[in-house]
Amino acid sequence: MIKLKSNAGNSLIKFTFQLRERQVRFYRSIIKNDDAFAVAATLILGYRTDLSSEILEIYSKTGTIHALSVSGMHVGLVYFILNYLLWFMNRKQNWKIIKTLLILISIWFYTLLTGFSPSVLRASIMISVFIIAKLLAKNTNSYNIIAFSAFCILLYNPFLVWDVGFQLSFMAVLGLIYLQPKIEKWLPVKHFWLSKLWNLIAMSLAAQLATYPFSVYYFHQFPIYFLLSNLFITIPTALIMYIGIIILIFRLNALGPLFEWLINFTNMGLDQIASLPFSGISSIWLNKIELILLCLSVLLLTMALAELKKQLLLYSVILFTGLQCLITYDKLLALHQKKVIHFKLQKNYAIAIVAGQCAVLFTNLEPTSKAFNYAVKPALDQHRIKQITFRSSNITNVLKDNHIFD
Repeated sequence: MIKLKSNAGNSLIKFTFQLRERQVRFYRSIIKNDDAFAVAATLILGYRTDLSSEILEIYSKTGTIHALSVSGMHVGLVYFILNYLLWFMNRKQNWKIIKTLLILISIWFYTLLTGFSPSVLRASIMISVFIIAKLLAKNTNSYNIIAFSAFCILLYNPFLVWDVGFQLSFMAVLGLIYLQPKIEKWLPVKHFWLSKLWNLIAMSLAAQLATYPFSVYYFHQFPIYFLLSNLFITIPTALIMYIGIIILIFRLNALGPLFEWLINFTNMGLDQIASLPFSGISSIWLNKIELILLCLSVLLLTMALAELKKQLLLYSVILFTGLQCLITYDKLLALHQKKVIHFKLQKNYAIAIVAGQCAVLFTNLEPTSKAFNYAVKPALDQHRIKQITFRSSNITNVLKDNHIFD
């Protein structure tokens, strides 16, 4: 029997985490505003620890939460920066090989630095295949690259198939590849700048439509102004990424105030959009059967619009009608429900007596506390509770009564 070393993790991953910590500390030294620092560290380095609940809520309500996840866009920006800086190496084949190796090493180092999230892994594999195919002058098929990326990621960790980021990332890319060109054809635009705007709108529509069922299922809300907010952050996010990476590479402290102002400007703009009336639909709860019906309905609707087939549109409407019937049935059940819900909390207690869409909550939590908003309220929302009465008294005697609902 051989005793293994204790507390000895992977030395490469340990090095990259230590390196990321140094970059985070550097951002902290040049950015004074806490929210701006948290967004910078999250957006560029995938360091989410310091994000406040207020910032998360703003990005979630506006449908731009993807901007706070290091994803394919971030890896793509790294590639474009390096490809532009190393343009002079395109003259000879040997230099092209060296350039390709430098870009691949940089992309995978950035992937390691950000913690190997599924979306970054997917983007890194796809861009790597694209770069190698370009070097070898081979044609590439987008769907084959996506399938190869998924195979590699699931070979590394098969359980990532249940990861929310993995699912949303691949659905978004499939939507962009399949839907975006078809949406752009709906409205041919000849003017240069208007065509660029329509391209961004088509991109946002394609990604939103492809991820809509899963985003509603997991996050229980739908942002009404997602087009406006995504168009708003397109340029600021790219500038934040470019400036942030340049600051890290060249240690340009002088760009710190501009960097911080740009992040604050983006946060304030999204806050204004989130404050608009009817900014989102919340408390959307679907079970697995309803999720399947919604996925099939959206898939058929997408195919009907893309290929202009009335029969597929009819099938989509039928499935969507069936989904609405199930949702209505769930609401009717909620009107007659009677149950007691015990919440397992570390330092607090919470017990809810539910009757219909009303609940009496015996707890020592405040309505504004994080424990209530993240542990208790979502469960009550899932049970379609619309009226909550708080009680701080002891519930022991109440629970002894076997006929509390009679």
